[in-house]
Amino acid sequence: MNPAADIANWLGSLQGRICEALERVDGSAIFHEDAWTREEGGGGRTRVLRDGGVFEQAGVNFSEVSGSRLPPSASSGRPELAGAGFRAMGVSLVLHPHSPYIPTTHMNVRYFQALRDGQVVAWWFGGGFDLTPYYPFDNDIRHWHRTAEQACATFGTQRYAEHKRWCDEYFFLKHRQETRGVGGLFFDDLHSDGFDAGFAYTRAVGEAFLPAYLPIVERRRHLLWGEREREFQLYRRGRYVEFNLVFDRGTLFGLQSGGRTESILMSLPPRVRFEYGYQPEAGSAEARLQDYLRPRDWLSELPAGSEAYTGCPRNSCS
Repeated sequence: MNPAADIANWLGSLQGRICEALERVDGSAIFHEDAWTREEGGGGRTRVLRDGGVFEQAGVNFSEVSGSRLPPSASSGRPELAGAGFRAMGVSLVLHPHSPYIPTTHMNVRYFQALRDGQVVAWWFGGGFDLTPYYPFDNDIRHWHRTAEQACATFGTQRYAEHKRWCDEYFFLKHRQETRGVGGLFFDDLHSDGFDAGFAYTRAVGEAFLPAYLPIVERRRHLLWGEREREFQLYRRGRYVEFNLVFDRGTLFGLQSGGRTESILMSLPPRVRFEYGYQPEAGSAEARLQDYLRPRDWLSELPAGSEAYTGCPRNSCS
C-alpha cells in the first residue's frame, strides 16, 4: 500500500470528473490543460475554461509538489516542523460565472507531509468548500449547507458545526468586518483520527462539491440580468481579490514555496472593479447582501420552502 499514491490517484480522478461535469453544464467551452513542472520537485496540471456559456472563468488545479524546507505559512502553526522538508498534493478550484445570480465558489482538498532525512514526521489533511453569492437566494444557501451537513454525517455529530464555524472564521475579511460569503466547510491539520478516517472525510468533502453547487447553477443560469447587476458583481469580486491576496494561506504557501504563479493566482476573477466609498442604495437588492455576510445558522434560520429574494428583473425568479 502506498497512501500518498492512493491520494494522488483520487485527486487526479476528482479533477477530471469535475472538469467533465462543468463542461457539460457550460455547454459551449472546454477546459484547456497546462501541465507544468517545478524545479525543486513535482508539478501539476492546471485546467482553465474561459468565456463559456455559464462560466466567465473556471480554474481546476491539481498539484503534487515537494521541497526541502517548509515555508513560513505552513510551519507557523507547527513551529516544531520549521526547517523540515515537505510533500504536498491537492486539487483546488475557483469558478467565476458570468451571471451575477450564480455565486462564485471555491473548493480545495489537500494532503501534506513533513519530512526529515527522508522520513515522514507529520502528515495531515485539509480542505473544504465555500460559496460567495452576490444576490443570495435562501433556497440555494440552504441546499449548499444541507449538502455540507450530509457530507459530514458519518464523521461525528459535531463535525458539520465545527467545520462550518471554522469556515466562517477563516473566510473573514477583518478589515471589512464581513465574511467572504455564506460559508460552507473548512478544515486543516486533520490527523488525530488516523489516516483512513482523514482520507475518507477528505474524499467525502471533495465528492460533495458537485452535488452542492450544480443544482444552484441550474436554478439560476436562465435568470435575466443587466448592467446594474453586472457592475455590482464586479464590485463585490473586489472583496474576493482582497481576501485571496491579504489573508489566504494557500496563496501565501504557493508563493512562499516558489510555486507556479499563474496556477496560484488562477483563483482571481478575470474582471473586477474597485470604487471608492461605494454604498448600495438603502433597501435595494444590492444592500440586502450585507445581512448574509456574517456567521449564521443557515439550516435553522432558512426554513424549507423560503426563497426571500424577489429582486430579479422582469419577475424572472424561479
